[in-house]
Amino acid sequence: MRILMIGGTRFVGKHIVEAALAAGHAVTIFHRGQSGAALFSDVEHRLGDRDGDLAALADGQWDVTIDTCGYVPRQVHALAEVLGERRGQYVFISSVSVYAAPSAGYGEDAAVIELDDPTVEDVTGETYGGLKVLCERAALARFGASTLIVRPTYVVGPDDYSWRFPWWVARIASGGEVLAPGPADDPAQVIDGRDMAAWIVSMAERGASGIFHTVGPAEPITWAGLLDTIAAEVAPPGTTLTWIDADRLRSEGLDGVTLPLWSGGDPDRWVSAADPRAALGAGLTLRPLAATIADTLTWTRTQVRPATAGLDPALEAALLDRCKRTALGG
Repeated sequence: MRILMIGGTRFVGKHIVEAALAAGHAVTIFHRGQSGAALFSDVEHRLGDRDGDLAALADGQWDVTIDTCGYVPRQVHALAEVLGERRGQYVFISSVSVYAAPSAGYGEDAAVIELDDPTVEDVTGETYGGLKVLCERAALARFGASTLIVRPTYVVGPDDYSWRFPWWVARIASGGEVLAPGPADDPAQVIDGRDMAAWIVSMAERGASGIFHTVGPAEPITWAGLLDTIAAEVAPPGTTLTWIDADRLRSEGLDGVTLPLWSGGDPDRWVSAADPRAALGAGLTLRPLAATIADTLTWTRTQVRPATAGLDPALEAALLDRCKRTALGG
């Protein structure tokens, strides 16, 4: 196949390109040239900005177009205009954040978010999911019923430049007393970016269409189960997880940035309880979570951790001390 990648030099896009090349496909990458320009010397690179400069896509013919970075519907419409019938099947990477009020085990037909202002283009925590809904609708309107829409949960594993999952792996691997934010029984879902990439390529090879959750593990796991699995794989002897109530942590000003992946007790935590059966039935294969954790730890040891990633160690120690003194009436 001839595959056009819209974004393909970082994390999810990079893994898709690697999977496509491993399967013997010809790949063209359209990107801004700001990251990973030295990657994939054996593929065609076309430089531009999908938010305004699509001139590099004025010619060429592809069997599949895979879009990893559409955040507002205008971008999807603009891509449709420039590619026309030359794009082949269209694959859009969306998110489980599209759902309005998810409940445990919800399916791909659950209600989605409707933005009060569908013309908004400011991508924030409040608008991200609703804008992805509008992007999906634009994709179906412009590219038709052959469109494949992929709704992942948190994508994790090597090359995760967000450092949300890698921070937890590296923190627990450093040992000591680890602050674990409650509720411990919140649902948790992650997917290794390499597994999702291989599945997307296989779906494109078959011309498969529809909407699918790409989430794991196959069986439900809790937030405590996720952290315990990380600890079992990487924690040195003597490491402990100390669970702190969500209300207390919020009162201390903590959120899902300082404690990555944490729901903060948000009622929308059930977004991490999507039903994976459709994608599993369509061939999605999930490697053991322990393998993803081990590979992630190896990757972190080759990287410089961003200063903004996760909770500062001194703040963590101080928080644990304050919470203990409060519990003891000190």
